Amino acid sequence: MSNEKSLIRPAVPADLETVAAIYSHYVTGSLATFEETPPTVPDWERRLDDLAGRRLPFLIADVGGQVAGYAYASPWRPKPAYRHTVEDTIYLAPGWTGRGLGRALLDALLAGCASAGARQVIAVIADTGDAASAALHRRSGFTEAGRLRQVGHKHGRWVDTVLMQRELSPGAG
Repeated sequence: MSNEKSLIRPAVPADLETVAAIYSHYVTGSLATFEETPPTVPDWERRLDDLAGRRLPFLIADVGGQVAGYAYASPWRPKPAYRHTVEDTIYLAPGWTGRGLGRALLDALLAGCASAGARQVIAVIADTGDAASAALHRRSGFTEAGRLRQVGHKHGRWVDTVLMQRELSPGAG
């Protein structure tokens, strides 16, 4: 599989069953997300439509025709003054970490956010003891903006979140 070419492309409805399965893996078996019930494919269809309507990117890491991961940007907060700030989300399918796909997704996502008019990108990272997500964001220019202590409770454990932030250049993209 290492010889297969990867492509970062916009998500399409046909990808969403695999997207749902990838996320379900993290919802049910990890603390990486505070979601407790995996969203259904129709839930993902609504999310894809909503983000498209907002001109926000929803991207797929496609390796040899297989969805190996995804990333999207969503509004940070619903109040109008936050309209230029988005939150990023990135998940890779089990077995696809450590191959540069997360970085490729994040780089493409940041470019798409800039094109959509975003000025700030926020990452909300569960502090589970696995530093991979924070390291990925740091390598892409994010800096730590704060910590929210014990804000999530899942699988019998209280979990902090680390907030990271990256400013996008005005007019970039």
